[in-house]
Amino acid sequence: MTSLTDSEEYLEQYRNAVRSSPTCGMTRYNYAVALLAQKRFDEAEHELHEAISCSPTLSEAYVLLGGLCMRRNDLDGCLMYNERAVKAREGFAEGYGNIGFVYLQKGEIDKAIEALEKATSLNPNFIQAYANLANAYLMKGMVDKSIEANMKVLEIEPGFAIAHNNLTIAYLEKGETELAAKHCKKAEQLGYEVAPEIKREIVSHDK
Repeated sequence: MTSLTDSEEYLEQYRNAVRSSPTCGMTRYNYAVALLAQKRFDEAEHELHEAISCSPTLSEAYVLLGGLCMRRNDLDGCLMYNERAVKAREGFAEGYGNIGFVYLQKGEIDKAIEALEKATSLNPNFIQAYANLANAYLMKGMVDKSIEANMKVLEIEPGFAIAHNNLTIAYLEKGETELAAKHCKKAEQLGYEVAPEIKREIVSHDK
């Protein structure tokens, strides 16, 4: 376990780097990341703003500011910073993925789908974006598209338990109980706790 003294020594290395290059955005960004690792959120937020002031195109800094907003349940703030991130860097898949996630939380499903489809087009291996896109499709009633997105998740990461859970729900929507039961069992084997009502529905269909 890292002691407080060790943590301070660790952070002091980054402080010294900032003192040596106070106008280097990446140096301040790296210091902010180190502060976040120590859960010193207010200091990290200050350094991220300084990083952006030095390097306005530093998209990763905007994303981390968005993450700090999410910690405060400030969805609008998170959305704002991720929109700035994708403006700062063309083709920044992570920013679009985060935008889609925020819109999903806000219940703006069409906007969520648009952003998440953009994210997955920019990064075909973006697992979390596909998983969120699958949820958005399901909420929109686009069950086949949801299944397709979840299958893409499993193509990239076969052990992604949430995708199996979501496929259970999607196949139940289609009345394909056998496939629902298969993915329910797989989700549980991977350690995911499938909701009791979903399992009851599978059993009721089998009767």
